[in-house]
Amino acid sequence: MSKTVLNTWTVRGNLTTDVVVTTVALSNGKHTKVADATLRVNSAKDRNESFAMNLNIWEGSAAWRTLHFLKKGSPIICIGSAEPSPYISQTDGMPKAGLTMDVIDIDVKSWLDDRFPSQRVTYNTIA
Repeated sequence: MSKTVLNTWTVRGNLTTDVVVTTVALSNGKHTKVADATLRVNSAKDRNESFAMNLNIWEGSAAWRTLHFLKKGSPIICIGSAEPSPYISQTDGMPKAGLTMDVIDIDVKSWLDDRFPSQRVTYNTIA
């Protein structure tokens, strides 16, 4: 009997780094590209608390089409699956909790209209 767990996260934050694209080898011997970035997510309860989430954006995903809009500081909303990725802090040598998200899609619409008004989409409304 197989057990399937639904692991879909939606997170909102700002990129703390520019996106870096690398080529990786897959287990079948083929190569593909993956874009890596880091997202700072603010706590909903306390705006002074935040955490970082590593993002993996795979070539061919819906999120891949947004890469040219993503720069350090960009406010975005990511949808994807997250997994724990513990690490050792370089500052104090202590183990820390981390999260890595395989991003399925990225919503840039919420801020795209303000930065690129010439590309604004007009939506039909029913009066």
